[in-house]
Amino acid sequence: MRFISWNVNGIRACAGKGFMDYFSAADADIFCIQESKMQEGQLKLDMPGYKQFWYSADKKGYSGTAVFTKKEPVSVEKGMGIDIHDHEGRLIKLDMGDFYFITVYVPNSQNELKRLDYRMQWEDDFRSYVGNLKKEKPVIICGDMNVAHKEIDIKNPDTNHKNPGFTDEEREKMTLLLESGFTDSFRYKYPDAKDEYSWWSYRMKARERNVGWRIDYFLVSDDAKDKIIDSKIHQEIMGSDHCPVELEIDF
Repeated sequence: MRFISWNVNGIRACAGKGFMDYFSAADADIFCIQESKMQEGQLKLDMPGYKQFWYSADKKGYSGTAVFTKKEPVSVEKGMGIDIHDHEGRLIKLDMGDFYFITVYVPNSQNELKRLDYRMQWEDDFRSYVGNLKKEKPVIICGDMNVAHKEIDIKNPDTNHKNPGFTDEEREKMTLLLESGFTDSFRYKYPDAKDEYSWWSYRMKARERNVGWRIDYFLVSDDAKDKIIDSKIHQEIMGSDHCPVELEIDF
């Protein structure tokens, strides 16, 4: 099976930059987006053969996720079931029978780390949530997790240690998530790959110079990591300040 995840930074804008061309060419079994920035129904995407599941934030033009899947899920749940986290459209869980599939848009700690405390609470609650799920069957997590885990995952680690997405606190939470029983599929396949990023600032020609961060992931519960065939970062695909990431797995 082939899965794709892409933070589109506004699906309506991305739709005008070739989103459907890439979606059609990708022909993924499940295709996820984050940061849709719209309310359900504001844009209709013609996707024959796919079921569409949208989860919008209460606040218009903010956050939001969606999943497009060829196979009908057993069930679909939106949010973690924790009220403080479930107003920004950040998580969709699909029960696919043999495994759970989750797309997530993790909260950004924001300038001056003003949302870092909330982010820490999110991380703990999310780790508990997915930990309970993997007791039942394998779990695949994808999305913009808003953290570059290791120094190899960011172009300029020395100057970013206290910036949102690369604080010690955020990186430690990712370490705890992985240690709780999850595998970073890209590092599993390519432990030493450098200059492999999925997000670039719009400023100072960062993408042109490949001054980026790897903050978009496919995580696989450890009981299914031997099923990973490949994990890719599609830096060649434009249309957002993020690029798509892909997982191929033998389910």
